[in-house]
Amino acid sequence: MAEKTKAAGVPKAKKIWMDGELVDWDKAQVHVLVHALHYGSSVFEGMRCYSTPGGPACFRLHDHLHRLRQSAKIYRMDIPYTDEELAAATKELIRVNEQQRCYVRPIVFRGYGPMGVNPLDSPVQVTIATWEWGAYLGDEAARTGIDVCVSSWTRLAPNTEPSLAKAGANYMNSQLMKMEAVINGYAEAIALDINGYVAEGSGENIFIVKDGGIVTPPSGASILPGITRHSVIVLAKELGHEVRKQIIPREGLYIADEVFLTGSAAEITPVRSVDRIPVADGKPGPITAALRKAFLDIVTGAVPDRHGWLEPV
Repeated sequence: MAEKTKAAGVPKAKKIWMDGELVDWDKAQVHVLVHALHYGSSVFEGMRCYSTPGGPACFRLHDHLHRLRQSAKIYRMDIPYTDEELAAATKELIRVNEQQRCYVRPIVFRGYGPMGVNPLDSPVQVTIATWEWGAYLGDEAARTGIDVCVSSWTRLAPNTEPSLAKAGANYMNSQLMKMEAVINGYAEAIALDINGYVAEGSGENIFIVKDGGIVTPPSGASILPGITRHSVIVLAKELGHEVRKQIIPREGLYIADEVFLTGSAAEITPVRSVDRIPVADGKPGPITAALRKAFLDIVTGAVPDRHGWLEPV
């Protein structure tokens, strides 16, 4: 039997911010009995810092931190730092790590305390890590598009686990989707909601283009309302496109003119096929390309940041 190639780990940086202190990368550790490891009691964010002519800048930093606090509130976790303190810590960490561009991962989790499902007596801890991370869905994804499948795994049902919280536990569902997709030769999976309508990818929101209009599932379709998703909606309207938040039937993916995914890691990634059915001619469409260009022009500083989305480090 051929030996499996071990995947490379996260590219190391100098420091990680842990509960108010900068810790060496290899010393940023927690006890094996932390509550989050056993019961999934964590909420987190993913955001990017971009290289611009004026230096590194975080994309919608305070919006991400606001969502982090909302996720924590849903799970009754009191974050012991203000958003301003976390923003300052994020920027300090990027400077110390001497990074011009990076991915940023703040995580709030229940730490070492009593064992058991009840999390209330476990301390709330906060960590921020940054590392270099390229194209999440592959270097060629933006140019050629990706192949996706509709997952056999359904997205979280209402009143089970809250989809509006970006919680670590929710990503067990995402892992099942992603593994199924990868094993079957796809780059990503798309989940349906409990009613059989399109929800989102394992780590991205989804849009379709049909007859010049742009449609994305509503918050009630068991999605995480993404910050990149919101940015795309703003940019699409600026480019003169109608954007509707409405339910999308599964077959709507097969007959769409364009399909694309959005997320902090994925940015704007075109989809070329769904369940081996080509999207239109199987090439990234013009609206997707225009939105991607408009987005990248802002985050890289190629055009003025008219929305105030970039925060200099």
